[in-house]
Amino acid sequence: MILITGSNGQLGKELSLSLKDAILTDVKELDITNEKKVKDFVNEKKIDLIINCAAYTAVDKAEDDEDLANKINALGPKNLAMTGAKIIHISTDYVFDGMHNIPYTPDDKTNPISVYGKTKLDGENAIIKYAKEYVIIRTAWLYSSYGNNFVKTMIKLGKEKEVLDVVSDQIGTPTYAFDLKEAIIQILPKLNKKTSGIYHFTNEGVASWYDFARKIMELSKIKCLVYPISSSQYKTKAKRPFYSILDKAKIKSIFNLKIEHWEDALKRCLEKMSV
Repeated sequence: MILITGSNGQLGKELSLSLKDAILTDVKELDITNEKKVKDFVNEKKIDLIINCAAYTAVDKAEDDEDLANKINALGPKNLAMTGAKIIHISTDYVFDGMHNIPYTPDDKTNPISVYGKTKLDGENAIIKYAKEYVIIRTAWLYSSYGNNFVKTMIKLGKEKEVLDVVSDQIGTPTYAFDLKEAIIQILPKLNKKTSGIYHFTNEGVASWYDFARKIMELSKIKCLVYPISSSQYKTKAKRPFYSILDKAKIKSIFNLKIEHWEDALKRCLEKMSV
């Protein structure tokens, strides 16, 4: 039996639509920060595989709410891993400091520069320490037709405003949650001791948030003008990695995945949203 935690989030929703027999939980149904409740739930429901999509993702709020971010992002994964079930755990590019100029491989040195990144790295380390068989998937810039995300925000603002300023000096790859879900489904039957490890998954290609915003306006046929600004002109509480391109060679090779370019993935998402 498969358990999906964080099932109300973007990725959790995508997975729940494909894995019809999975048990779906969000914080109301299962508090992953409670070790006893997690253990009892997994035993009672006879769970043998967990896909952990639960996370504290409010990057700026985490700077002031480190305790809760740590409970959800670090203690929660530890509790899930200690049940003995196989686990697919979703992590983030924020475990890196963004000072690279070539794509990060899963083996590259981590150095988080925010509370969010640090707690997510602690969660990874807990999975590695306590889970018998696991796949950790670091992803970045996730969006979907479900939930709140950058694509929906840009469409809303683009319809309300004539001009938008968007950061152009943070580089990454937009990732459609539907495509990450498809990758996870391909990984499920191949998860074993031999394939256990850390992997990277995003769509293909490279973009800044400015590039991403412009493409959203273009494909949505919204006339709002988008202008580039620097991160120093858009102050946030938490530091963001300037460069977070993730090298996907390992996940493509081990699990025989074909990954689409981010612009093609965005088109499919917008079509689904009927924008």
